[in-house]
Amino acid sequence: QGQLVESGGGSVQPGDSLRLSCVAAGFPFSGAAFSWYRRAPGKEREHVATIYSTETLTEYSDSAKGRFTISRDNRKSTVYLQMTDLKPEDTGVYYCHRMNYETWGQGTQVTVSS
Repeated sequence: QGQLVESGGGSVQPGDSLRLSCVAAGFPFSGAAFSWYRRAPGKEREHVATIYSTETLTEYSDSAKGRFTISRDNRKSTVYLQMTDLKPEDTGVYYCHRMNYETWGQGTQVTVSS
């Protein structure tokens, strides 16, 4: 089923930006669809954004719309999540997921706090 490795998390202040990366290996990347999910402390994992094999087809949660952008680079087998205007409620562990397969990364921590 392959492997996904996330990176790019960190501790930032409200209003800051971060770019998360998810490097994929072990399966054909260009035909796959990917999602970012997050798990906030004490909460269920929630969907953040999805990008399909057609790069222009994307979906966002209501909380991500207008602030986050999901993209992909098929040459690098990498999916990105550009996050801007971060808020404390964006705090959590962010996971990359290969859609339609039980392939998840280990997660990367994002903490937004003043």
